[in-house]
This record gives sequence, C-alpha cells and structure tokens, in this order.
Amino acid sequence: MAIAHVLAVVPVTDIDTANKWYQRLFGTPATNNPMPTLVEWKVAERGWVQVHHDPDRAGQTLLNFAVDDLDAHLAELTQRGLTSGDVVEANKGVRLSTITDPDGNTITFIGAFRPNY
Repeated sequence: MAIAHVLAVVPVTDIDTANKWYQRLFGTPATNNPMPTLVEWKVAERGWVQVHHDPDRAGQTLLNFAVDDLDAHLAELTQRGLTSGDVVEANKGVRLSTITDPDGNTITFIGAFRPNY
C-alpha cells in the first residue's frame, strides 16, 4: 500500500479570515473549497494544505515548507503584506524563518533544505 497524497490540516477559528490570510501566504486563491468550513491549496505535486474551521484545535499547528530560495520567498511575502520573523542559521547551511497565522498556527520556511544530511 502506498500513500497517494499528504494533506496537512490547519485548524482555525474563522474560516473567512483564514482564507484571506492563506491566499496572501500562498499568493493564490484556494485550489478547492469543498465545503463551507474547508479551503485547501495544492502546494506540491501530491501535497495539500487544508485550512479547516475547528476552533477547539486552532493555534496548535506547525507547518514546515522547504523553499528553493528563502530570501526571495520572504521578499514575496513582504510584497503580499506578510512579515516573517528573522532568518535563523540552523545547521549545515539550513536557514529558517517563521510566521504565524491569525490564530497562532506556526509556519516555518526552510532554506537550503535537503533530504539527506
């Protein structure tokens, strides 16, 4: 048995506010809006982020996104009105920067990510 897709679920308190914020984060409207309480973005060939109305769990999610060029990605976010945290040098050339959505869910952008170290 093989896994066909990975779907990361982000619980939020207000789906309309979150939808607008994640549109700015991803730079595009949602890929799908299958129900009033769920919007989703296809962020990789078989990877999705689902933003779901679930007030009891909102603010607890951690998402990590490896990006090709961290500095360019952060500059694009700034142009869309979003500000991420400082860039932190992690280890072996890996660089990180975080941002939080309106509910406090944390998204970390990873520069110089590689599958094997």
